[in-house]
Amino acid sequence: MNQLAKSPFLDQVDLHIGTEGEFAGWRSFRGDAFETSNGPFWHRMEDDGRIRCAFRVKKKHLNGAKNVYGGCFMSFADYCLFATASPILKGPGVTLSFACEFLDAAREGERIEGLAEITRAGNSIIFLRGMLTSAERPVFSFSGSIKRVARKVPPPASAGG
Repeated sequence: MNQLAKSPFLDQVDLHIGTEGEFAGWRSFRGDAFETSNGPFWHRMEDDGRIRCAFRVKKKHLNGAKNVYGGCFMSFADYCLFATASPILKGPGVTLSFACEFLDAAREGERIEGLAEITRAGNSIIFLRGMLTSAERPVFSFSGSIKRVARKVPPPASAGG
């Protein structure tokens, strides 16, 4: 059974659904300017309920040695944390901690996939760990925590100026 239809995963207003190419039917967060310019990063819910994330390495993702820039792996792993946590996060959150290990290089044209798992979800903090792979070859491992935050409503503008 597809868990996606029953999940708050679809209720996010900033979700974009791919309509063509290898990521048709995948979702991407579009409310973040950094991710939009550095991605596109994609995610989908698998039949078993896990969230799979992926992106195709382009020239803009490479460092001077023509390998994926470490900061790109880190940004994508953070994306994986939030995509994985989104069904239970149900609102805004911030990255509280992040740790990683670089295991292997990846190059232009490779498809990088990320899978993370929630190791514990408390009232205010969600703990996760995961792995990025290219053709099932581990390239990057990571762990992190997300802090749930309350939506802040801006104060009303004063009439006096």
